[in-house]
Amino acid sequence: MRVLFAPFRWLFDQPYLLLTLTSLFWAGNAVVARAVIDDFSPILFAQLRWGGAALLILPFAMKALRTDWPVIQRHLGVLTLMALCGITLFNTFLYWALEYTTALNVVLLQATTPLAIALVVFMLFRERLTAGQLAGIVVSLIGVVVIVSRGQLQVLAHLRLNPGDVIMLLDVVIYATYSALLKRRPPLHWLSFLAITIGWGAIMLLPASALDLMRGGHIDINTASLAALFYVAVFPSVLAYICFNRGVDLIGPNRAGPFFHLVPFFGAILAVFALGETFTYAHAFGGVCILAGVFLASRRQRLKNRVEPETRLS
Repeated sequence: MRVLFAPFRWLFDQPYLLLTLTSLFWAGNAVVARAVIDDFSPILFAQLRWGGAALLILPFAMKALRTDWPVIQRHLGVLTLMALCGITLFNTFLYWALEYTTALNVVLLQATTPLAIALVVFMLFRERLTAGQLAGIVVSLIGVVVIVSRGQLQVLAHLRLNPGDVIMLLDVVIYATYSALLKRRPPLHWLSFLAITIGWGAIMLLPASALDLMRGGHIDINTASLAALFYVAVFPSVLAYICFNRGVDLIGPNRAGPFFHLVPFFGAILAVFALGETFTYAHAFGGVCILAGVFLASRRQRLKNRVEPETRLS
């Protein structure tokens, strides 16, 4: 087995570490975005993020793309659907939802992603959750609720549904569809798959960006915003998707789903160091619940449900 960089060979076969890194990178994305929120309109920020990611990955992927081009042409339909769900619509709907609802509502609704993945996987492939996976999702979901409510669960009673919440629920289903389709993605080199989904997804995002510009979208280029763009193009985009795609290859979407719940936990940790926020007992208790839930949900099922990765690594 050979990957692009030999020193990462061991890491490429460690699904739990890969999925944990994915959550860490995505949590960093939220912190960085909050720090430069006044410098970009959301859709243009997403366009620059994925456009930059495509430019970064293409030079490394050209050889694999040339080799895999016949396979890409045969499977262009499913690859387009995956790029649309995993890159274009996922980001667009997330930022669209934030125009109409609160960050608290968004995080709580995002926490339903593991359940949505399980539902889509069952609908497409008739694969059921195990008791351990369901228990893990519930336990880690409790941890998410404790963290985002800061331990003041009474705030949940005052939540009100609005159009942004409906958009966010659609966004959850969209990304759950991408995650589920990873079980049956075409037999491509991992670099080919990453380049085609990110590149095609960035291209399909262009109409939304053009509309955003016509509506007065703005970009303020300065040292902080350039550093933020570099971070979001490299870590939450290229590296996170390498880690997430490979992690799902190795253990399947149902067992990988609960790792989404690590995002608010890591986000709280990073916010303490980067934004000066306070770490509370709610963060500690919620973090323990999330870690326990992820452990329960991701345990290997003996003699069954073993997922054989189909991705070409060389």
